[in-house]
Amino acid sequence: TVSVQPGSPTQLCTVTDGAGSLSGADITNISVACTAIVSPPIASFVIVDTNQAICYDSLGATITCGASFPGQDAEYAGPAPDYTNNGDSTITDNNTTLMWAATTINDVDYADSVTTATASTLAGYTDWRVPTIKEMYSLMDFSGATGTAGPSSSTAPSDAVAFIDTTHFDHSYATTGSRYIDSQYLTTALYVDLIFDDDDDNSDGQQGFFGVNFADGRIKGYPTNNNPGSSGWNLRLVRGSEAFENDFIDNADNTITDNATGLMWMQLDSGSFAGTAGTQGDGSVDWPEALSWCEGLTHSTYSDWRLPNAKELQSIVDYSKAPDITGTPAIDNLFSTSSILDPEGDVDYPMFWTSTTHVEGNASKSVYIAFGEAQGRFNTATQATGPSEPLLGVHGAGARRSDPKTTN
Repeated sequence: TVSVQPGSPTQLCTVTDGAGSLSGADITNISVACTAIVSPPIASFVIVDTNQAICYDSLGATITCGASFPGQDAEYAGPAPDYTNNGDSTITDNNTTLMWAATTINDVDYADSVTTATASTLAGYTDWRVPTIKEMYSLMDFSGATGTAGPSSSTAPSDAVAFIDTTHFDHSYATTGSRYIDSQYLTTALYVDLIFDDDDDNSDGQQGFFGVNFADGRIKGYPTNNNPGSSGWNLRLVRGSEAFENDFIDNADNTITDNATGLMWMQLDSGSFAGTAGTQGDGSVDWPEALSWCEGLTHSTYSDWRLPNAKELQSIVDYSKAPDITGTPAIDNLFSTSSILDPEGDVDYPMFWTSTTHVEGNASKSVYIAFGEAQGRFNTATQATGPSEPLLGVHGAGARRSDPKTTN
């Protein structure tokens, strides 16, 4: 028996006797040699790969990965989706160890979601619950496509592909509402501010929760009191440990390590590199510029920086924050986030690109996450300004949407 004192970093110890091996009962001259092992932290929550395997140019054409626009999602492989069908209407995610219901419970009101989950005895288990936002998003699969139909279409087009593995999970497009993309799933994440709010007062805002949509691949804030166009929301039950909690460490070199996922992040954003990131002069970038800047960056002695994919960036969103409530972006205070002015001149925080393309009609858009307010106007035909069309904080800080890759 060899006892080695615990310490940091981890040590690898080799035990030998005088003859260079361990054998028999008459071992003598035992020696123990230990060397330190410096390795990345073991992730407590695995970020499952987006499953995007195709590279695109800025206009949406398929290209050879690495030939141009290097640094895209498909060029960096993470842990591949890995599911086991348990044969009892449950699916185990072998990456996260969570067990999921294979089928959806439809038309569930937000207020009834917890009761519905805890009352379930699916497959003989009695510990089913409503998933957290990051657990729900772990199922997102970016081999999906919204399809060529407009977002207001009531019928799913033939080229629509669900953003979830349909060999293991059921999925259906909305048929009772006015839009086929109304396939929003409940999570436990309540927005701390109001959605559909014009910031002038709270008379027009609504309490909202963050829902995950497997028809169009998005995360948005939705009303807790009703689902426009149908009688309720979708619920997919989950059981298992609520494992995901960020564990950020300030490395004191302008980098942040999340021990929960094993990823290292820049503490700053490109807004801190005005004049060198992007052509606008203020550090803002379009998607090709974001890819190029990250791939060419040397920062804090590291030269292997890259643009994060959609799931990686979503992993650092803090859904307990909102600019109007906490005075911060939806991210941990260890990070330094640039401020911007919104179209009405109020202070807000930026949207951040990911390396993941959003296939919506074509592939000319990329996924972004709003760490400030996810704003918009309802009159999309004219984008009118002024009192008749106020700028609203529509879907909440932490929403996951998409924009043209080369946009003003």
